[in-house]
Amino acid sequence: MVRLRYILIALVVVGLGLLVTVYFSQSEEKRVRKQFDLLSEYVSRDPDENTIAMAHNMQKLGSLFGDSCELKIAVEFLSGTYTREEIASYAARARARFPKLSLEFLDLEITFPENGFAKVSLTARLTGRTRAGEQMRETRELECLLKKIEKKWLFNNIEVIEVLRK
Repeated sequence: MVRLRYILIALVVVGLGLLVTVYFSQSEEKRVRKQFDLLSEYVSRDPDENTIAMAHNMQKLGSLFGDSCELKIAVEFLSGTYTREEIASYAARARARFPKLSLEFLDLEITFPENGFAKVSLTARLTGRTRAGEQMRETRELECLLKKIEKKWLFNNIEVIEVLRK
């Protein structure tokens, strides 16, 4: 009887441990997803957005990145390491060319390869209309690495994955 009691207590402790582990891993995943939601929100633009709102969004956009972020892309002159200020500046200039712009992230696959790092494979879709009225729709596969710094997930590395075309 005493033996059965210890076995039941051990099972309850193990079960609670598993529940806590699942709960905390899910919350970390939600925090990583939230960073992508914020990135989408800050990059996207409505035609009625004023200059002050744009500046505010670009300042917030910079806060999503670490002190530096490496961009790997097939266009060699765009690849490199950028500071958060440079990222916000380039994003502001690019956004200025589009009165309407939308960025959405699809099919996020989040893994935690080591403590303090999140690796995310996803599809990014950027759609918009230029000032000249031309429609733009770009879809790319990305692999992002986020690093947890002071309890906040920050973009550390973004790589555009080339997909074979027919």
